[in-house]
Amino acid sequence: MPPKLPPTVAPTHTTLRDRQVASIEKILNLNHDRPAASVELSIASPILNEEGEPIWKVLVFDNLGRDVISSVLRVQDLRNFGVTIHLNINSPRHPIPDVPVIYLVEPTSENIKLISSDLQRSLYQTAYVNFLSSIPRALLEEFAAQTAQHATSDKIAQVYDQYLNFIVSEPDLFSLGMKDVYYTLNSAQVKEEVIESCIERIVGGLFSLVVTLGQIPIIRCPKDNAAAIIAQKLDRKLRDHILNSRDNNLFSKSNAPTTAGHSTLSSRPVLIILDRNIDLIPMLSHSWTYQSLVHDVLDMRLNRITVETIEDVPGGGQRISKKSYDLNSNDSFWAKNAGVPFPQVAEDIDVELTKYKEDADAITRKAGAASIEDLQNDVSASAQHLKAAITQLPELRDRKATLDMHMNIATALLKGIKDRGLDTFYQAEENITKQTKAQILEMINDPERKNANDKMRFFVIWYLSVEQDPSRNDMAEYEAALKQAGCDLAPLNYVKKVREITRMTMITTTQSTQQTSTTSTGGDLFKGFSSLVSTRLASSTLVPSTLDNLISNVKNFLPANRDLTVTKIVESLMDPTSSSSSALQKTENYLYFDPRSPRGTVPPGSGLAGLGPDGKPIHGGPSFGQRRQGFTEAVVVMVGGGCMEEYGNLQEWARKKAQGGGGVGVSGIVGGQSAGLRRRVVYGATELISPERFLGGEVKRLGEDG
Repeated sequence: MPPKLPPTVAPTHTTLRDRQVASIEKILNLNHDRPAASVELSIASPILNEEGEPIWKVLVFDNLGRDVISSVLRVQDLRNFGVTIHLNINSPRHPIPDVPVIYLVEPTSENIKLISSDLQRSLYQTAYVNFLSSIPRALLEEFAAQTAQHATSDKIAQVYDQYLNFIVSEPDLFSLGMKDVYYTLNSAQVKEEVIESCIERIVGGLFSLVVTLGQIPIIRCPKDNAAAIIAQKLDRKLRDHILNSRDNNLFSKSNAPTTAGHSTLSSRPVLIILDRNIDLIPMLSHSWTYQSLVHDVLDMRLNRITVETIEDVPGGGQRISKKSYDLNSNDSFWAKNAGVPFPQVAEDIDVELTKYKEDADAITRKAGAASIEDLQNDVSASAQHLKAAITQLPELRDRKATLDMHMNIATALLKGIKDRGLDTFYQAEENITKQTKAQILEMINDPERKNANDKMRFFVIWYLSVEQDPSRNDMAEYEAALKQAGCDLAPLNYVKKVREITRMTMITTTQSTQQTSTTSTGGDLFKGFSSLVSTRLASSTLVPSTLDNLISNVKNFLPANRDLTVTKIVESLMDPTSSSSSALQKTENYLYFDPRSPRGTVPPGSGLAGLGPDGKPIHGGPSFGQRRQGFTEAVVVMVGGGCMEEYGNLQEWARKKAQGGGGVGVSGIVGGQSAGLRRRVVYGATELISPERFLGGEVKRLGEDG
């Protein structure tokens, strides 16, 4: 039987994205070990045959395999590795008998049957079968039986478990690609076996994530919810793997034995598993950062968005066309600006365009051409200068294309902000607890704000934020106004049920005095866009002439410097000496699992061991030293859905920590024991979902269930 082997683990300094790319590269190179020099795609090269030519191949994937690959690789990247064509396993496929095929699919009975059918029909030369997660023994035996029945074993070159059943959107942002998890785990209408299947799939995805990261983490989670069950099952799965594999396990090269419970900073990461109900507000809030606005307004999925642009047509006139863009960390402008407030993006585009124009002018002056376009057609220029200019042309074109793309995106965002009044929603939510009844009703009844979903989001955020329940009469008045505004009240019916749970787990954050919101009107805020319209891109077809009108009356905000609930939880677990006492109290009794330690990490006689939500014993009670253990790396998993708001807030916290902005912790030490220490936080969820889809989808369904 062909062997099943784990992928090679990338170096420890690389990001999660780098590690996943390295694993996919190895698959595309038919699981040959890649050079250790670099994880960059531009440096890696395909394996060659005996004649020194690339081995051309076909790539076949299922839906999850497609999402895993498309989030980190482009079509050109696949071609660089010899992939001539890529197809979905469920689509009709014609024979290509002289080319090997690489399968990247989930280990399901349906996929096994489709692969066996391909082998029986001799669609391809040889098959390199890669499962996204570990194939269960029963399915492996089914595959072997079908292979023996059709005598096709000679067509199978490899069968590998790859542990890649998660989707990486940013260098340290991932999703398990699981839909409706929040509904499944919170609905009384869902059958027990469906819930169990969902939990097992989450555990499998997190196991693959841990394998890809290459280190067995300490696991922390709150008690008495789905996160506790998942943590317990993951702990057991990791323990069983270590015990059964002994010195030849997936982690044997990456983890030296450690002493459980030491109080110094751990070299191992901490895996923090949290239930979505700890704080619903970030899932609904109107954010002001570039990345969050793109996710909300343009509904980004798998790093891809579609925007409308205005183009000139031959003979005069204009037309509206749609363009699709991929946004990822390979885009230097996106990598730099994704987490910053949207107004700053305008100034950065202005700066980058100024620099581009200066560089282009310098090149054309040396070559004696009037413009970059003329340079491409000018044969009379000095050969030396022309050669230097042509060498730099591709880089200049790429820079211009990137800036044009972000100009289109910024224009689309401006239109969305203007049409939906997102600036006013954001301003009100920044001081949500100070909103009076009259102000709330004014926001709901305002005819200029036509998006009913935005109004419901605003009201739910207020409802979850205030300490006292509104009176029955006030609530009736709010609901009547919402209904009059076209809002569906089903989501609110569910939020009423979980309000007390969420209120108990939320950590209230006061606004920093160092950075506050301002409310001056649009001119200063969007001066970058204004200058772009009036000077550099005045003749460009990429920017509508009405952009100035969009900018008018849009308000200027400097986002408040505050940490969300998830960030305060992460700080209390990673850097307890710098954390607030309120955050420490919330996480004091979080369960603690160390899969590498012997069974029973609970101190004798502590009374902390007990039964978990599934009725099985939990050995997770932390000692004082374990509760105060610090970490430099963390992986945060939101069970039930995640959002860009939390991801950006965590990355900003990690950046401030690296700069020494630790603050005063409970120990009274400024910055704690590790001020200025670089910390890394990987954020992920069962699904990354936009506020509109979350409220109008799963929350609405829960409200309709009653």
